[in-house]
Amino acid sequence: MIKRQPAALALFCLCSLCYLPSLWAQPPAAPNTDTDSGTAPANDSDTQAPAEAGPPGTVPATVPPAVQPPPPGFKPTGTRPEPSIEEVQKAVQAALSELEQEEPEGLPLDELRVFAEVFGRIKSDYVEQVDDRELLSSAIRGMLGGLDPHSAYLDPDQFEDLQVGTTGEFGGLGIEVGMEDGFVKVIAPIDDTPAQRAGIQAGDLIVRIDDKPVKGMSLSDAVELMRGEPGSNIQLTLTRDGEPKPLSVKLERAVIKVASVKHRMLEPGFGYLRIANFQARTTEDLVEAVDKLKRENDGPLKGVVLDLRNNPGGVLNTAVGVSDAFLEEGLIVYTEGRLEDAKLEFRAGPDDVLEGAPLVVLVNGGSASASEIVAGALQDQRRALIMGNETFGKGSVQTIIPVDERTALKLTTARYYTPSGRSIQALGIVPDIILERGSLTLASDPDLAPIKEANLMRHLEDGNGENGNGDSDADAADQSGAKDPGADKTDADTGAADTKPLATKDYQLSEALNVLKGLDILSRAPDAGEAQRATGDSAGDEAGENTGDQAGDDADAPSGSQPGDQPTDQPTDQPKDQSGPATDDQPAQ
Repeated sequence: MIKRQPAALALFCLCSLCYLPSLWAQPPAAPNTDTDSGTAPANDSDTQAPAEAGPPGTVPATVPPAVQPPPPGFKPTGTRPEPSIEEVQKAVQAALSELEQEEPEGLPLDELRVFAEVFGRIKSDYVEQVDDRELLSSAIRGMLGGLDPHSAYLDPDQFEDLQVGTTGEFGGLGIEVGMEDGFVKVIAPIDDTPAQRAGIQAGDLIVRIDDKPVKGMSLSDAVELMRGEPGSNIQLTLTRDGEPKPLSVKLERAVIKVASVKHRMLEPGFGYLRIANFQARTTEDLVEAVDKLKRENDGPLKGVVLDLRNNPGGVLNTAVGVSDAFLEEGLIVYTEGRLEDAKLEFRAGPDDVLEGAPLVVLVNGGSASASEIVAGALQDQRRALIMGNETFGKGSVQTIIPVDERTALKLTTARYYTPSGRSIQALGIVPDIILERGSLTLASDPDLAPIKEANLMRHLEDGNGENGNGDSDADAADQSGAKDPGADKTDADTGAADTKPLATKDYQLSEALNVLKGLDILSRAPDAGEAQRATGDSAGDEAGENTGDQAGDDADAPSGSQPGDQPTDQPTDQPKDQSGPATDDQPAQ
């Protein structure tokens, strides 16, 4: 009823305005005139002289009273009948109905009464006395926890941890976790942390923490249990796909210092970049790592593998910066939300740090959020080949909204979309080439070396004029069965760096490197026209040589010249003219 009073009052004022024109134009004392108002009828002139006679029982005025002038800009509209009570009531009802349709629904008073009743019952009947602030904080957590897995209320400790985490140093076990079916799910272990060294994998479910069941526990409470003083121990019970029974893992807590970007050379010309998570300085560290790889390679790189496996994400702006480092133009990502501030677009600028060299990106089920933004942008812009497994599928934006100086809300405010308009949320990024996770075991060397052509008696020579006796270093190795002295030695034997093939240490990375080599070969291969022109030139030179030699043998050479010099010039040009244009025209046909 309170909401309707202003509307009814406003409508009443509007209805009253219907009579104002007559009041503005009417003299104080109206004579017996033909019209109710001081204005002329609609079919008369715009003005009318006021009457001089007064009402009965009054003395007629000798001078007509002054007429109150209308307000500026007023134009009389003629006479109109007064609205009836029924018409006013209908107009008010229509205005109120329209107002109720436009206004949002008010607070649910019944539900608020229920909340107050529950609050009072807990205060009075709970077995232990509970502080009011603790109850209200729990209510806020429950309210946000009912929205989605990533919205949360950050108390002072959690707010501080979030701020510290984006800088790259925090305490704990080194795992990114979320909630699934009431259990804590490992999104990804962080490199060089107790969790990663203990063999915890993306997708593991934590069911017990120090023999305390996780079922029914909030994520913040589970995280709090896993944190502690560096050097203290913790026991985690995990379930893993493919394992018949739960796994028990003992870890030692440590101060987690995350190196956001790592790099190394895989082979001459081919580099490796690993981004563990997206921090505030990741873009700068990436550019610096690429420069170091170029210096180590003594020149531009032939290709790079960007490893985003088990990368749980991080800062949105950093994901945009990493994508921009490999792109020269085009859309990177855009977000859609209810508020205008949540609708953003991010585009790439010029300069590619790899100068167009081939790029392969490795992802898996632990690649989430910012990792998926980078993979989606590079895939849609056809800048990189994505390999691995389908990503996690976290395509939502969380905004940190401070409540006061010590607490904040982490609220989901938008969704990510790739440049082609694909939503990442609950879908993830599907790789261009699927690589199943697994290990590779090399076949043992045979006792006898395989027989080759060079081992056969009376085999033809290679025709290059080298090693005319047919004996080569390879032949000798094959015949003797000798091997590289250090080929099969392990680290324990040599004391040197690991010499095992890359495929046995990281199968997916090995496959990515092979694809990268193929892309480099294709990028350097001449086109069909150049290849055919080269073939034509070679054939022309060979034909000219043969013709010249034959002419030199048949004809007598002029004095002062070598046999074949003079006849070679003329016939050599002719085969070139015949073969070259024919080869060039062939692709056009």
